[in-house]
Amino acid sequence: MASTNSESHVAVLVFPFATHAGLLFGLVQRLARAAPNVKFTFFNTAKSNHSLFSNLSTIASNIILHDVYDGVEAGYVFSGKPQEDINLFLAVAADEFRRGMDKAAVDSGRKITCLVADAFLWFSCDLAKEIGAPWVPLWTSGACSLSTHIYTDLIRQTVGLHGVEGRMDEKLNFIPGFSELRLGDLQGGVVFGNLESPFSVMIHRMGQTLPQAAVLAINSFEELDPDLMKDLSSKFKKILNVGPFNLTSPPASQYSDEYGCIPWLDKQNAKCVAYIGFGTVAMLPPTEIVELAEALESSGTPFIWSMKDHFKQHLPPGFLERTTETGKIVAWAPQVQVLSHCAIGIVITHGGWNSVLESIAAGVPLICRPFFGDHSINTWMVENVWKIGMRISGGVFTKKETAHALEQVLSQQKGKQLKEQITLLKDLAFKAVGPNGSSSQNFEELLKEISSV
Repeated sequence: MASTNSESHVAVLVFPFATHAGLLFGLVQRLARAAPNVKFTFFNTAKSNHSLFSNLSTIASNIILHDVYDGVEAGYVFSGKPQEDINLFLAVAADEFRRGMDKAAVDSGRKITCLVADAFLWFSCDLAKEIGAPWVPLWTSGACSLSTHIYTDLIRQTVGLHGVEGRMDEKLNFIPGFSELRLGDLQGGVVFGNLESPFSVMIHRMGQTLPQAAVLAINSFEELDPDLMKDLSSKFKKILNVGPFNLTSPPASQYSDEYGCIPWLDKQNAKCVAYIGFGTVAMLPPTEIVELAEALESSGTPFIWSMKDHFKQHLPPGFLERTTETGKIVAWAPQVQVLSHCAIGIVITHGGWNSVLESIAAGVPLICRPFFGDHSINTWMVENVWKIGMRISGGVFTKKETAHALEQVLSQQKGKQLKEQITLLKDLAFKAVGPNGSSSQNFEELLKEISSV
């Protein structure tokens, strides 16, 4: 274990949306326990802190929570505009974090010696320079999406920004680290979407700024993307894969299975059940709920479907009654434990990074239906590079194509090949986080970087 300095004070700046805060906290908790003499001040909005920390006793004693203003005035009524809460936060974030760090330094009697931040918060580079501290951003997703943000200017110059909507199937073969990449699988904000929105501007500036980091930490493992990592390593002073976080920073609390998913799975045959979950943000359109449900029923595929109660109204009439023996719909499922169950043979997912990593760790092939963000580029990697799953044909669920995909993965030779390939990646992931693995060694290196004064 690396030696640490008792005067070290690490400021942690959070992007308080989706799963970002929890992922960053998982890393900080691990660092704090490995370096008990180092003080960590965790700057996050009160709303996000409240949702993260229902049990304060699980937090390492050298982590101090500090609430920052989220930009939402008292009585503010949201209009429903896209990313409205994110835009309000970004408008005040730099000043709020600066003010918070000044107060934390005074209150603790320790100046801030290192600034760890969610990579989205590109302006934290400037905040680190102002206080003369090293800047250590965390990229919570994979090397594939990081790379396209780093090369956004190159992509824009080469592809152009006009008429790209009609060229989605065009293959790009000039991005370093990729043999090729489908244009339509780039994240929104790179060459299509509203490039002037605060969020798009943020991630563009992020891609331009990240190479200035003293260290960039990634929620992945080196062996997953050797070609991409070889190129990215040439762009950064130091880049450290310290994940997958689902293996290195699992939740401290006991998982909840209030809906009885595991006992139900115990009664099913091995490798035959489809687990269906689309994360905390993505919402399946009602028409696709019908198509997916009909595909499950017509194919006779046993399933566990994580679905909020108010979406059940969109299911086909009588579906719940007809599938009482073969299916289980729950408002929430302990996803990691469900995926790891021997009955699960396939996961149907949005292709979010956490779900991809959890599927790899469980050795379960994927059927992906991407929505936004990095979902599409992750899906490209799943199908074309890692060869551990497939994209639903046409990018949306239809009864025919979904039933075909289920048959391919669960009962045909293609499914066997996907299973073999994802088992290889599973073994590499567990080796990476093992005692002498690449991610474990990188974590020790990160610990040295953040705790030296």
